[in-house]
Amino acid sequence: PSETDLASRYKVSQGTVRKAIDALAAENLLIRRQGKGTFVATHSEENVQHRFLRIVADDGSALATQSVLLGFARGRANSEVGQDLRLHSGSAVYWITRALHVSARALVLDEIVLPSEIFAGLDQDTLANTRGSWYSLYESAFGVRAIRAREQIKAVAASEYLAKSLKVVRGAPLLRVDSPALRSTLGLK
Repeated sequence: PSETDLASRYKVSQGTVRKAIDALAAENLLIRRQGKGTFVATHSEENVQHRFLRIVADDGSALATQSVLLGFARGRANSEVGQDLRLHSGSAVYWITRALHVSARALVLDEIVLPSEIFAGLDQDTLANTRGSWYSLYESAFGVRAIRAREQIKAVAASEYLAKSLKVVRGAPLLRVDSPALRSTLGLK
């Protein structure tokens, strides 16, 4: 709808609507296309594909990543996962492990847990053959649109498993990013 229609519908000024749209566009939740209008952003949009994780070189240029699926299993949510995903302990989930490679080097290890009920039919082949963002897959195939991520970042020492996965020495400094359903561990040079 137009700004005028939105202002009328929500009984606010057109200026308030414009400011709200500007704020949503600044967060890449809306995309403005000259001469066409304003649209809700999707994860297939070039400028929002890496909304949650941007890996850049020292000069600020974007680095291309390649997703490598390491593990896919069906299982049950433990109490911690159940709490994070607001599921009952024992609910059916998918446990997924993948590495993001930059220049053929594993730089990020993701451990992802997705509720089976919401992602019914997800399988290993679909994930392994997905080109582009997995968020784009979640959106197009399952109607799940991630628009924000709550994250906690902390420094950790590489365990034997992480050291092997990221090809660093055991005890090397890493950054761990925890978010409901996702744990990323970033290997640092």
